[in-house]
Amino acid sequence: MDDAQPLRPNAPAADRLLAHYRTMARIRAFENAAERLYNEKRIPGFVHLSTGQEAIPAGVCANLERTDQITSTHRGHGHTIAKGGDVRAMMLELFGRAGGYCQGKGGSMHIADFSIGMLGANGVVAAGMPIAVGAAHAAKLLGRGTVVACFFGDGAVNRGPFLESLNWAAVYKLPVLFVCEDNRWAATTPSASMTAGPGIAARAEALGVRTASCDGNDVAAVDDLAGELVRKVRAGGGPLFMIARTYRWSGHTSADLGGYRNPDEVARAKGDDPLVRTRAQLVELGVAAGELEATVAAAESEIADAVAAAERAPQPRLEDALGEVQDIGAPRFARRMRQ
Repeated sequence: MDDAQPLRPNAPAADRLLAHYRTMARIRAFENAAERLYNEKRIPGFVHLSTGQEAIPAGVCANLERTDQITSTHRGHGHTIAKGGDVRAMMLELFGRAGGYCQGKGGSMHIADFSIGMLGANGVVAAGMPIAVGAAHAAKLLGRGTVVACFFGDGAVNRGPFLESLNWAAVYKLPVLFVCEDNRWAATTPSASMTAGPGIAARAEALGVRTASCDGNDVAAVDDLAGELVRKVRAGGGPLFMIARTYRWSGHTSADLGGYRNPDEVARAKGDDPLVRTRAQLVELGVAAGELEATVAAAESEIADAVAAAERAPQPRLEDALGEVQDIGAPRFARRMRQ
């Protein structure tokens, strides 16, 4: 999709904000559909939703070129859509159907599209970080002038790859923008209760990686900060670290009701809906309510079409099960699959 291509830096404020709203509406529509489809037992496997976090991928990816790259997390639908992913191929993958991004083999947590620089979602917490650093090191060696945006959650800062990745990026002054989506929860545990010391920023700063933070529910603030940091990284300033504060509305997975969380806390978070906030900003800028409603309706219609296409799509062929994998295993098994 072309919706996620970089916006002109000098675009009128209303035009730029409306483009963000369009991206956020598409992400919200996709996540709502994925949640509903799981509850209706129409898709296999779990999904990890990013509902409530839409402003972060929208604001960050608007500052990336198509040739720039991103790495994602197990909660990666929004990142993929914001980077220009095909929602139909994404939905086919959720359904486990032929034609999905991984031909139905990977499901929600393994969507990737190298053609738009989306290097993949990842089911292992923090595992996208060394991938991002490796891609950035390759870009630097090849003189490509590209930036890698590495998305991860606050729970990832307590994992080994966090230290290794920031250290390597700092030592070699790699073109990485580390984007921490601080949604306050590491699976089912408040991340603050499991993070020693003065916090996330201090850990990055200790490795010489400069940090900056913003309100992750304010897409204009995310856009402004990401734009500044991406320009500095692209100019050869080395890695930078961005903390975007937000809140994850859903449980850890689509099957998790989140009963361990304070209902009042969740209600307060939902009261600060990034789409509602952006809509109010657009109205103040003179955008008609009808245009905003049409934007949401178009997003919902697009996702409904993707769902319908996925339900019509064929199941993957058994003889293709061993295709596009690194190791086909013992030859005896491979022969049996071909028979």
